[in-house]
Amino acid sequence: MPREKGQKVVASNRRARHDYHLEDTYEAGLVLVGTEVKSLRQGRASLVDGFVDIEDHEAWLHGVHIPEYTQGTWTNHSARRKRKLLLNRDELEKIERKVNEKGFTIVPVSLYFKDGRAKVEIALAKGKKTWDKRHALAERQADREKEQALGRRLKGMD
Repeated sequence: MPREKGQKVVASNRRARHDYHLEDTYEAGLVLVGTEVKSLRQGRASLVDGFVDIEDHEAWLHGVHIPEYTQGTWTNHSARRKRKLLLNRDELEKIERKVNEKGFTIVPVSLYFKDGRAKVEIALAKGKKTWDKRHALAERQADREKEQALGRRLKGMD
């Protein structure tokens, strides 16, 4: 069977960009069981409630929902189990230092296959306040209106 090439996104956490200021992003491997990989290849996962916790100098992914494989038998996995992340020691120490000192949290941003291997993109994030979210929405709306006005002007409608 030929090796997969490229990147195939399985799930992305759009809410993370809305709720947090994302600082640094890292790519981490995942330790999965066979039925989880098969379920991911079907394109089924949810990162909405996910977060990363560091325990004993190891990173663990909690709250990510990978549904049971439909054709799995008694060997099926539990949908919300914690999964180990594979990171370089330097990256892990840097992340751990920032989380402990500055009050950052770690959230999963996207889950994808890269050259046939399951990867998760995680980000160091600080929570946004409610007014930050409103400000971001207003800014996006103003940019959209500006683009529409420019488009109308170029078409000669104004």
